Amino acid sequence: MQTENNSAGLKKVSFSTSINAPKNKVWDILWYDETYRKWTSVFMEGSCAASDWNEGSKVHFTDGKGGGMYSIIEKKVPGEFMSFRHIGEVKDGVEQPVDESKGWNGSTENYTLKESNGVTELEVDMDVVTEMLDYFNKTFPVALENVKKLAESKIQLTIETTVNAPVEKVWEYWNEPAHITQWCSATPEWHTPRAENDLRTGGSFSTRMEAKDGSFGFDFGGVYDDVKANSLIAYTMGDGRKVLIVFSSNGHTTTVTESFEAEDMNPLAMQKGGWQNILDNFKAYVENN
Repeated sequence: MQTENNSAGLKKVSFSTSINAPKNKVWDILWYDETYRKWTSVFMEGSCAASDWNEGSKVHFTDGKGGGMYSIIEKKVPGEFMSFRHIGEVKDGVEQPVDESKGWNGSTENYTLKESNGVTELEVDMDVVTEMLDYFNKTFPVALENVKKLAESKIQLTIETTVNAPVEKVWEYWNEPAHITQWCSATPEWHTPRAENDLRTGGSFSTRMEAKDGSFGFDFGGVYDDVKANSLIAYTMGDGRKVLIVFSSNGHTTTVTESFEAEDMNPLAMQKGGWQNILDNFKAYVENN
C-alpha cells in the first residue's frame, strides 16, 4: 500500500497483488456480478454494483439496500484498465443532487492489470477522504486477497429451470441420444447431429455440436462419476472440469439444477448464458413433445 497527498482533502492510495491467473480471468472476477459481490463483501455484506459496464456509463455502487454511491466509467480497456469517477450519493436507490463540498465528488478509482507468464499484477489506486483512510488501509488488502483467491480457484456457476413434466420423462429426455440431438444447442444457428451416451457410473458420453452452416463444430464429452436414476448425474468433462446435475421431483413438475466449473477463456456471463440457453431449450422440448 502506498499513500500520497491529494487535493480537496483527498489522499491518493494504492494497493496491489500478484495473481496466478490470466488477466482476462482476473478482469472477469472483478466485474462479474456474482464474483464482484464476493470480493467486495469485506466492505459491506450485500455490496453490489449495477451498470451496463460501458465506457461513459453510470455505475451504482450500493449496499444492496439502496444506499451507496453513483459514478461514471471514465475509461475502460477490457482486460487491462478500468477508471471510475465518483459523483455523488445514492439513497433509497435514487441519485442525490451533487454537492461539490462532499469529499468524494470528483474522486477517482482505477484498476490496472498487467500479465506476464500467466501471472497478473493487479494495482488499484484511488482517492480517499482522510477520515476513511484507516478503513481502506485495513479492508482493501483483504478485498484484493479475495480477488486473488477467486481468480486462482475454479469458479462454479449454477443454472436452473423447472420443467412442467414428471421426473421420469425429464430423465428420459435428458439422457436418450435421440432426444439429446433435438434440444442440445445454445442458439438456433447450432445443432447436435450426433449423441452417444453410456449412462452409468464409469460410463462415458459424447455429443457433437456444430454450426448449421458448417463453419465450426466440436465434441463435448466426459465420464460419469455418479449416476442415480431420476435424481442425480455427476461427470467430469474432457478438460477435467466437474459438473453436477440434480433432478428434483415436485409431482407434475421437475426442477433441474446444473452446477459446473467455469473455464478460463470466456467471460463467466457468456458461459452461464450459453449453458442456460441449452437448459431452456431442453425445457421447451420436453414440454412440447
